[in-house]
Amino acid sequence: MGYFSRVKIYTKTGDSGQTGLFSGQRVSKFDLRLHAYGTLDELNAHTGLLHDLAPRELQKELQVIQRQLFAIGSHLANDSLEMVERLPPLNPAWTENLEAAIDRMDAVLPPLRNFVLPGGHPAVSHAHLARTVCRRAERWCAELQLQLASGPLPMPEAVLPFLNRLSDYFFTCSRWLAHELGVQEIAWKPEP
Repeated sequence: MGYFSRVKIYTKTGDSGQTGLFSGQRVSKFDLRLHAYGTLDELNAHTGLLHDLAPRELQKELQVIQRQLFAIGSHLANDSLEMVERLPPLNPAWTENLEAAIDRMDAVLPPLRNFVLPGGHPAVSHAHLARTVCRRAERWCAELQLQLASGPLPMPEAVLPFLNRLSDYFFTCSRWLAHELGVQEIAWKPEP
């Protein structure tokens, strides 16, 4: 178990509504950084649930995405230039890998002619949940990027393109899962 076997899970340091960044600086639990990396954490949990519902052929890919989300979160929790070298590197190729996965899944799908309603199967619905949480994470990160732009440690350039493509990935994944599971997509049609 190593280090974690000697650390208590509760520290009581957050009882006053503050938490610590990697540098040790204390910030409010409603700080923009916390919204951004907290939503990434939520997205990671949804991705894990999707992993558990997905066919085996998709599970490895989803676990890679979970690791990437953790890496991005570590950068968002860091406000220290000195710490950057100790964090996992963020690779712009991750976005290209998502594009390749989208193209792979899209190749077997019928053309999209309508908006689709989430649903039809738990795996399909969870892919849509991941998509919407990813969009929220992207919005928080876009706001954080503006806040950090004038400071000494801007947000890594790879973050926003990755999140933008990841939401597209989850949408395509929802359609691919419906196709693989033999579930009919529910076309959205406005009420008369």
